[in-house]
Amino acid sequence: MAFNFLHITDFTTEEILETFEIARKVKAKVKNGEKFLPFEGKTMAMIFAKPSARTRVSFETGMTQLGGHAIFLGPNDIGIGKREAVKDISRVVSRYDDFIMARLFSHDHMLELAEYSRVPVVNGLTDYNHPCQIMADIFTILEHRGDLKDLKVVYIGDGNNITNSWINLAARLPMHLVISGPEGYEADEATLENAKKAGLSKIEYIRDPKEAVKDADVVYTDVWASMGQEDEAAERKKVFAPYQVNNELLSHAKKDVYAMHCLPAHRGDEITSEVVDGAHSIMFDEAENRMHIQKAIMLKLANVDVQE
Repeated sequence: MAFNFLHITDFTTEEILETFEIARKVKAKVKNGEKFLPFEGKTMAMIFAKPSARTRVSFETGMTQLGGHAIFLGPNDIGIGKREAVKDISRVVSRYDDFIMARLFSHDHMLELAEYSRVPVVNGLTDYNHPCQIMADIFTILEHRGDLKDLKVVYIGDGNNITNSWINLAARLPMHLVISGPEGYEADEATLENAKKAGLSKIEYIRDPKEAVKDADVVYTDVWASMGQEDEAAERKKVFAPYQVNNELLSHAKKDVYAMHCLPAHRGDEITSEVVDGAHSIMFDEAENRMHIQKAIMLKLANVDVQE
């Protein structure tokens, strides 16, 4: 059993499916108004180098729902890797708290944080990956479809941390994963090769987005310029313009295709308002499920038995 959750591949296929089942149970408890407080008296330090509304609210609310307390530590509270060595922060904070959640720029900082921590570390995002998000995404697809058989997911856009996480998921759950984006903006090559070696999924690049979405069950996109890439935003807007997810593009996919985005969405850029607010969108179910799947991941790491 994994001690930390830094990559989707830290969990086995079986552990991922078990986490989905835990998420289903804890979500039902919330909907039924049932108290479930296994983390009473426990605390989680939330270290943010990168700000985020959804990550903070979902983790803090989720920890509260489980009876625990989350402590927000923003960029001005901890200058991770700048004001103080990462390993020193890890050694200190893990003596105070029962969990550490970190949302960082550097993936190396995340790995170092976990290496020196006495308690489980959960990756809330790095420039390399975003495993909690993709766990929420695939759990949402499972909820809506009822199963994950013969699943075709098409990711449209930049080969960023979201793309890398989808590729890692394809190394654990079988699917047909298509990535469509301009040349020069590909996902991490080593991650792609490792997922292909796993032999579970068909993973391919198709440059033409209309060709890519043919027979797609899910069309997924993300911002064209991530946090820290603001200087590239104008150039990226030109390069990625043909990859906008709009109703015309979705018309080339399955009639009941799901449109997904990890949010925040830049309406009118990578996706149109008509898609975000339209019948194909499951984006706000996806956003809600961040909280439930993150609770499930923490419960799994803590080896807490969750009953119906």
